[in-house]
Amino acid sequence: MNHATTHTPSGQPATIRWGIVGTGRIAHRFAQSLAHVPHSRLTAVWSRRRAPAETFAQQHGGQALDSFEALLQSGIDALYIATMQDSHAHYACAALEAGIHVLCEKPATVNTAQLDRVIDSARASQRLFMDAMKPPFYPLYQQLRAHLAADPIGEIGLVRAGCSVPGVPDDHPSLSFEQAGGALLDIGIYELFLAVDWLGAPLDVQTLGRLGSTGVDTFASLNSRHEKGISQLFCGLDLFGKGDAFIAGTQGHVTIHENWWNPTRATVRYTGGRVVELDAPFEGGGLNYETVHFCDLIRSGALESPVMTHAKSRQMIGMADAARAALGLRFPCE
Repeated sequence: MNHATTHTPSGQPATIRWGIVGTGRIAHRFAQSLAHVPHSRLTAVWSRRRAPAETFAQQHGGQALDSFEALLQSGIDALYIATMQDSHAHYACAALEAGIHVLCEKPATVNTAQLDRVIDSARASQRLFMDAMKPPFYPLYQQLRAHLAADPIGEIGLVRAGCSVPGVPDDHPSLSFEQAGGALLDIGIYELFLAVDWLGAPLDVQTLGRLGSTGVDTFASLNSRHEKGISQLFCGLDLFGKGDAFIAGTQGHVTIHENWWNPTRATVRYTGGRVVELDAPFEGGGLNYETVHFCDLIRSGALESPVMTHAKSRQMIGMADAARAALGLRFPCE
């Protein structure tokens, strides 16, 4: 384990020292969530622009550093990557090779080839790498999993989910062609997770969509066949689309109410008419649950999450690769 022991001499879990690269909205949310993660602290932050990093450190703690290399040499145990996805693979590989565990904001990389390089680096360095896909760690999602294990809706064969957010300005990073933006990687990756989490690996992906004025996908609709069923997914940056999710089985169905990727409420309906309501609010910024899981994995010496496995990350980004290929969308970093 890098820079940390499993427990202190007093028997307390070792404190995990975190670094953050990037100071955008999700980085702030991660830092706020970190305050709800026991035995962890923010140690250092770096951004390409000095001023936002200094402001970030004043707000959340830790030290603003002058370079990414200085961040890697600051004694951190784990790095949270909060930049746009075009730089994820570079930062992840560099951190892993420096002996630092990596939690990388979704999507972990732009494509499968990049993800394979990161996973290879993690294995060679014997360090933990995890795709920061937050929904499966939320109390509601875990409560739903436990409920369906005890009171199933039969064989699950359909997942339907989508979200589209209108009015995104042209200069927003989500619409940046150079930074590998677009609906699929910015929003759709959540839906891709839901599909593979309940239905398994994709077997084929059919995609319709459109590209916007900046060159990225502004809307995509996917019909996919998986090992265990069919998924119907959409994502967009130009329409107003409700963000709930629907999971159907042979003996009932589930609605995870909006916003399903920050889940707090679900309704389970059975074929006989029985209805079960699940309600589980979350604390902190919501990212604390995945971070607690990640810290526990570091302390146990694990090199891969049993929840967000490397295979699951590959299945998700593989679906995005197929969808973008159908739309003729290839980014400069590929």
